[in-house]
Amino acid sequence: MKALYKIVLLLLIVVFPFTADAQKQKSKAQLEREKKENLTRINEANRILKQTKAQKEASIGQLNALKEKINVQQGVIKNISRELNYIESDVAETEGIVGSLQADLEKLKAEYADMVYAASKTASNYNKLMFLFASESFNQLVMRLRYLQQYSEARQKQVQQINKVQAVLSGQIEFLEQKKREKKNLLTIQLTETKNLQTMKVQQDSVIKQLSKKEQGLQQEVAQRQQAVKKLDNLIADIVREEIARAARAARASGKATSGSSNKVTLTPEAALISSSFAGNKGRLAWPVERGFISEKFGRHNHPVLKGVVVENKGIDIQTSQGAAVRAIFEGKVVTVANVPGMNNIVMIQHGEYFTVYAKLKNVSVETGQTVKLKQNIGTVYTNSEGTSELQFQVWKNNVTLNPQTWISPK
Repeated sequence: MKALYKIVLLLLIVVFPFTADAQKQKSKAQLEREKKENLTRINEANRILKQTKAQKEASIGQLNALKEKINVQQGVIKNISRELNYIESDVAETEGIVGSLQADLEKLKAEYADMVYAASKTASNYNKLMFLFASESFNQLVMRLRYLQQYSEARQKQVQQINKVQAVLSGQIEFLEQKKREKKNLLTIQLTETKNLQTMKVQQDSVIKQLSKKEQGLQQEVAQRQQAVKKLDNLIADIVREEIARAARAARASGKATSGSSNKVTLTPEAALISSSFAGNKGRLAWPVERGFISEKFGRHNHPVLKGVVVENKGIDIQTSQGAAVRAIFEGKVVTVANVPGMNNIVMIQHGEYFTVYAKLKNVSVETGQTVKLKQNIGTVYTNSEGTSELQFQVWKNNVTLNPQTWISPK
């Protein structure tokens, strides 16, 4: 009976990890999703990089595309390391199971050998009959007969348990060999991807060196950009103030109470609903372009090439493919379509007390006062002389700028 308990316990040890590994399997599934996402991002970066390289000269757009590739490549290598950790964990667990199975199999075989040896002493029918007829009573005869039957059944069960353990052991050994092969292949892939990363970093250093030689031109670009940003900020601030004043006048004319603040848009019930819905979708809003990457983040940060130069971004820049369609990230009303030198065409859409701004457009397909739907095309992105196609995207709440990256869905 002790042997049977051991077998039951052993089988639980073998089966339990498959239940306990549910979280691990979920993590592995997440790794697979990240692999696909990284592959998509690398393909996008390659396509964008190819367009910037077509101009034959190094550019900030080319540098940004290389940085995106390096960031994604680092994620690829990190995922491979995590996958290797899972495989090594599987190998260690399986080796432990195999060792336990082999030890218990030897015990089972030894116990079975003892049973066979003991049975051989009473193997003949004569010995069995003598054993039965030597009973002192009928009850003892019945008990001895039952013992012989149970002993025979125990031997058969012992054989079955040995076969079961051998089958499980064979499966675990095969699984172990498979994991070792996967580990070997993954190590080869990791080495290749690490070499690719080093190549990208060399390319990045080369572009930075080329750009450093054009320091005067870059400083001029920064100055021009600052002027363009200032003009855009002033335009947006004027439009927000006008919208706040217009909404307040409309509320007073209709006899409705205002919010009591000169810095907030007075909302109608319909506008309040849109505003609430916009806020409720923070972190899940659509991207203003279908494909691309954030080439410059929100806020103040160092220039990628010029030392000691700090640039400030009131939104985010999204680098994308040439001719990419720009779309509204949420339903709303177009409050202005304008042209700002250095920012090209811009579209500003109101979503209650929130505003989204889309700058650096080549052309515009909407007009002021028009109501737009979610993901409706509002124009196409502009491509500069260096082959960089980049959208400037901003989010405002009344007259306060917000970080757009926290509002759109993560990639």
